[in-house]
Amino acid sequence: RINSYFIANRSPKTTFLLRNISNIETIITKTEQEALLLENNLIKKWKPKYNIDLKDGKTYPVIRITNEAYPRIFRTRRIVFDGSSYYGPFPSANQIDTYLKLIDRMFPLRKCKGRLKMRQHPCLNYYIGRCLSPCTGKIDKSDYNKMVDKIKSLLEGRASELMKSIRKQMLEASKALNFEEAATLRNNLNSIKFIMDQQHIVDFNTLSRDYIGYSSNEHLFTFVILQMRDGKLIGREIFNSESYADREETILHFIFQYYTQTQTIPSIVYVPKIMNDEHIYLLSEQLRNLLAGKKFTLKVPKRGKHLQTLKMAIENADEYLNSHLSKYNRTEGLEILRNTLNLPSLPHRIEGFDIAHLSGQYTVASMVSFKNGMPDKAQYRHFKIKSLKGKIDDFEAIREVIARRYTRLINDRLIKPDLILVDGGKGQVNAAKEILNSIGLKDIPIAGLAKKNEEIFIPEKSEPIILSKDSKALKILQYVRDESHRFANTLHRSLRRKTLSHSELTSIHGIGEKRSKILLEKFKSFSDIINFSPEEIAKITGFSISLSSTVHAHLLKWHNRKKAE
Repeated sequence: RINSYFIANRSPKTTFLLRNISNIETIITKTEQEALLLENNLIKKWKPKYNIDLKDGKTYPVIRITNEAYPRIFRTRRIVFDGSSYYGPFPSANQIDTYLKLIDRMFPLRKCKGRLKMRQHPCLNYYIGRCLSPCTGKIDKSDYNKMVDKIKSLLEGRASELMKSIRKQMLEASKALNFEEAATLRNNLNSIKFIMDQQHIVDFNTLSRDYIGYSSNEHLFTFVILQMRDGKLIGREIFNSESYADREETILHFIFQYYTQTQTIPSIVYVPKIMNDEHIYLLSEQLRNLLAGKKFTLKVPKRGKHLQTLKMAIENADEYLNSHLSKYNRTEGLEILRNTLNLPSLPHRIEGFDIAHLSGQYTVASMVSFKNGMPDKAQYRHFKIKSLKGKIDDFEAIREVIARRYTRLINDRLIKPDLILVDGGKGQVNAAKEILNSIGLKDIPIAGLAKKNEEIFIPEKSEPIILSKDSKALKILQYVRDESHRFANTLHRSLRRKTLSHSELTSIHGIGEKRSKILLEKFKSFSDIINFSPEEIAKITGFSISLSSTVHAHLLKWHNRKKAE
């Protein structure tokens, strides 16, 4: 969604919004549903100017289990703090209804509203299996509440045994070819998994909590604190630091430093296993003394939703540390590359080229674009080489693609790259340089990277530059070269496959270029055609049954032949 804000043809509102962005921050979640719930929490807390505030009266639905002698279960948008238990919220009303239907089939609680009234005869819900009729004594209070406890366990994420049982039933139904029942069980399984995934965004536990995740690489540490307040995940804080002490000491120092300086102290802080339980208790006592007796407890979660939320904090820490390391290494690598090639400026924008062909056929070229050491895939381009006419001449192919790319760059007044990299040695570099000079772009630096010994060639030097294998500058050039090679091969394979497919199809009696094109447009592959009957092929393509049968039989023989090979 963030990318969509930066594409062309933006609305005036979006254009105005972009002018006011100073930076972008992210919190990583497991699912899109979690992202929606988190967005809702953050909007309510910060009331941002450009977001629509989702008011409490129109918030996401939740599941409620009432606080009664014989509880009921239903979905609601209204929270009443009368001792009832709440689970959710859920962005999808359809998903919550599916889940309630599942619970109703497995644990049919009463449907009548208000205080339970005793009756002589059960209602219709009992006879259709939707209620166990506590009102007529068909089930006693103890057994009824055991059933409620099972529902609560399920909604709190303790559903592994139930999921295992449903998965087993689904496989048995599938083996018995009872696909309708198997599909229903699959939907039930998905609903359970969906409910379990929601519990670390909102859980209706009003106790204030922090979850501290960390990640380390040598002396670099990243800490992420996820903050739960009033049962909602409302935000996170990120800290990058350097420490040459051991891991345990670094983490303890961070906890002391953070909680003796922050203004809001949570009741519980969940941390990874960094020491034994006795040391954690002593650390909690020391912090309570430093914090003037405020209630404060450190805990290591063993299972359940607290462990899942802590894992989410650790996942965020891993991601932010990797991003920090990658950016650190790329910047250093670009600086080394600038000094190595004697470039006039840091190579923020690098464009890489590669040629691919098969014995002179299907010759194509690729251009990949890298920004600050990372792929900028929106700028990638493919070229079909037109000048060779079956000849094998990599130098001429390089001349053509460089001429086409940079003539277009001049005509459209596009941004010039800081470095051009070609896959090859001295010959490819000189061919590209010759074209750049002829069109007035001799100021763009150019280099070649030869695969055999990873030698770097530049026009100004007769001898190649050789860097150590672990050089950050070399790794950037290898990344550009390998990506240009991969991208060239995608078009090359596509053209070759398409030509071979047309050739195989047009060898069938009654199939020419036009009908071959129809088959390739209607079906993804030859195997896809074989999976349909001749009657279905005829219906999809408009061919006669006779011709469709011929096509099917020919491709079936082709498939068996390929399989034997």
